Amino acid sequence: MSYTLGIDIGTSGAKMVIVDKFGEIVAEAIRAYPIYHIHPGWSEQDPEDWWTAVKDGLQELFQTFDPSQLKGVGVSGQMHGLVALDENGTPLLPAILWNDQRSHEETDYLNNVVGKETLIELTGNIASPGFTAPKILWLKKHLPDIFAKVKSICLPKDYINYKLVGELVTDVSDASGTLFFDVRNRKWSEPMLKILELHPDMLPKVYESYEAAGKVNEAAERETALPVGIPVVAGAGDNAAGAVGIQIAEEGTVMVSLGTSGVVLAPQSTYLPDEFARLHSFCDANGRWHVMGVTLSAGASLKWWVEEIQNGRYDLLLAEAEQIPNGSKGLYFLPYLSGERTPHNDPYARGTFLGLSHQHTRGDMTRAVLEGVSFSLYESIVIAQQLQIPVNSVRAIGGGAQSPLWLQMIADIFGLPVEHWVSSGGPALGVALLALRATEGLAAFKHAPVGMNHIFEPDKTRHKAYQKRFQQYTLLYRSLKDTFSQMYNLEKELGCSHHQS
Repeated sequence: MSYTLGIDIGTSGAKMVIVDKFGEIVAEAIRAYPIYHIHPGWSEQDPEDWWTAVKDGLQELFQTFDPSQLKGVGVSGQMHGLVALDENGTPLLPAILWNDQRSHEETDYLNNVVGKETLIELTGNIASPGFTAPKILWLKKHLPDIFAKVKSICLPKDYINYKLVGELVTDVSDASGTLFFDVRNRKWSEPMLKILELHPDMLPKVYESYEAAGKVNEAAERETALPVGIPVVAGAGDNAAGAVGIQIAEEGTVMVSLGTSGVVLAPQSTYLPDEFARLHSFCDANGRWHVMGVTLSAGASLKWWVEEIQNGRYDLLLAEAEQIPNGSKGLYFLPYLSGERTPHNDPYARGTFLGLSHQHTRGDMTRAVLEGVSFSLYESIVIAQQLQIPVNSVRAIGGGAQSPLWLQMIADIFGLPVEHWVSSGGPALGVALLALRATEGLAAFKHAPVGMNHIFEPDKTRHKAYQKRFQQYTLLYRSLKDTFSQMYNLEKELGCSHHQS
């Protein structure tokens, strides 16, 4: 029996899974690491924490699994993060993550001076503070001495690939989220590199996700016990890898991921970007494309509410929410705790409860949080339908998908059947399967096991009622958009700040 290893560098921790040649998970390990918020809106991690987590997780796996049986490795990871390396391959500063909002001025420059039409033509997308390009401009402007030492730039998962193979490599799906990648032609965009004043030699070599991009070297073998010489595929961004793990490749079936962020991913057989770039247009891990919408604080909204505000238990608060009627008694929640990506692309937006009165209970507020995140995700579904992208059913993954209440709510709001996929592998499983494809062939990859255990059917009556509430929900952001910006400017003027860790 031959086995492959999948590694996912997530926002909250690293996950490692080993699968057999039939795609079944035989072992897994998880290691957590911190996020640093040293200023409001900042979100950073130490790349060495990722590597330490990987080494510790593999050490656990190899206590009961013989690593000599491994035939290949794949790595996935959180997208968009900026990892800047010196001439020795050492990080020059903490990685600036996907949910970091500091580069809003650079985002405005790219969208308004370079121009959204130019960006869409060159990359299929417009700028967002989450993307890599604005982070590079921020680094050049605010830390020029550090930027002068930058030899190479890569993404979070690519740093692990670098540790494994000794070369900087990336894949088309992760590169798509940088805003300097030509998504149509699946290569770095030379015009964008000129705009950003980046030399092509600073960037990783690009591969398709399933292509072998290197081999485990002797240094990695010494640190991890991985067999020297086994292939390492280029891997994939976390959402593209997650889609592989639940067999989403053809048009019609959409992935919804309820993790720290919320993601709606709809496959496309041909490249056809949204002309207004409300949805991201990215390469997928199968040689095609997909559009993607992102709610920055999905599971993060529920986590904030349960752990930070209520200091409570998930099971108790969700049980209370289950007793509340649909609509939360007229209470609405806008899940913009970290600003918002889709469809507003607004770093100034903030989380908001609206409609509170003496009648509302904690259960109402918990349910409003779930409904607010679901409405935000539904905005991406509506846009995909407007673009005439087939949307027939949903496959749900992520920590939030463990809640039957939430999945039924999504089915009712979307008006679509929602399949709950129970695979615990997530993106790590997806890249393990990509490694399986590289080592065992496409046939083995296509026959990986399915993991669906329940279908939540939409209720037509509830869907109709939710449609009316959704219309009200969409009006709330429009009413508050200018207020959010004014609030930000006032706080900046008054010098208000706080530090978190």
